[in-house]
Amino acid sequence: MAGSKTEKLAEGLKAWLQKPGNWLRLLILAAALAGLAAFAVWLGRPVPGEVPTSASQMVYEKAKVTAVLSDDAAPDYENAEGRRVGSQELEIRVLTGEHKGEIMTLTNYMSALFNVDLEKGDSIVIRMMTDEDGSYYASLFNYDRGGVLGIFVLIFFLLLAALGGKKGIGALAGLLFTLACIWFILLPGLIRGLPAIPVTIAVSAVTAAVALILLNGFSQKTLCAALGCVTGVICAGVIAAIVGAVTPMNGFNMPEAENLILYGADRGLKISGLLVCGVLISALGAVMDVALGIASSVWELREQNPALSAKELFGSGMHIGRDAMGTMANTLILAFAGSSLNMLLLVQTYDIPFIQLINTDYICIEVIQSIAGAMGILLTVPIVAFISAALMAGRKTRVVANKSSK
Repeated sequence: MAGSKTEKLAEGLKAWLQKPGNWLRLLILAAALAGLAAFAVWLGRPVPGEVPTSASQMVYEKAKVTAVLSDDAAPDYENAEGRRVGSQELEIRVLTGEHKGEIMTLTNYMSALFNVDLEKGDSIVIRMMTDEDGSYYASLFNYDRGGVLGIFVLIFFLLLAALGGKKGIGALAGLLFTLACIWFILLPGLIRGLPAIPVTIAVSAVTAAVALILLNGFSQKTLCAALGCVTGVICAGVIAAIVGAVTPMNGFNMPEAENLILYGADRGLKISGLLVCGVLISALGAVMDVALGIASSVWELREQNPALSAKELFGSGMHIGRDAMGTMANTLILAFAGSSLNMLLLVQTYDIPFIQLINTDYICIEVIQSIAGAMGILLTVPIVAFISAALMAGRKTRVVANKSSK
């Protein structure tokens, strides 16, 4: 069974490569990926005279608790909802790094907020501290959650591949490519001082195109979805920029602005465009979903009835898109509510006046990002419907006309 599947896959790949133009498309895609990789390496190059950050020089290692030497912690039902508060004296064995295998002791202080309650056998992460005289000691950082998170992500990947089949594997490859572009190109580019909004638009366009190609291959449907996705994301960014200029709001109003100025300005980072960049990135996934859905629907309609005109295809695409508008627009709004739940609870707890609430920087930023992203999704529907109807109906009409003339 496995052999037959492998043979079918090999035959399908061979047939695909034999089709005219596929080799050229594959070469263009490979060249584009190589160019992106070279650009990422160039962005990540060390800059002469750049001083390493204090965070990069900190040493963290894995360790395991071998014994709890003393424990005076007790449940605090008044302020910590029963969480144990106090201190523990721990014996640990270092598992990685220069001091691997060494047995050390450390004190674990537990409060309502920092509460790493440990037992013998627990895995932890420690920070190794070295004094000027060469002596060293360990301090507790947190639980070692890396293994659990890795398994969690792996289960997601396996489910996506198993339930989605080829489409799932293509979606997984697109997701990994998008994350790689953000981490190795967008973020280093912003830190190096490249123009924030143009770079973010370029990365969004490239990731959308590649993700859609990996999902659906080279096709007219992919082209329509990619064009609509990029246009919709740009619309969201333009709306956010306009509202941000009128309010006025920009990257300097963001909670992280102070730290970015302190640690990023000397490396070229520009703060002012980051608000729009956040809108572009947050809207990309939802806009891509809508764009592909509309393009696929118009494609299927054209396949079922090649005689449909561009106007008819556009009208059908709009009817289909309207059904998705509500849920897709809710996506970013609910994402804001979920990510800001604790802050919203504080608003209710403090009974903040409405006039103060709507003029708070944090609330304004979240509202602008959410509404601008949702408007980008709404505008994507007519844009993709128009592009798909124009391209697909035009091509099929010519084919039908040629057949009838014969």
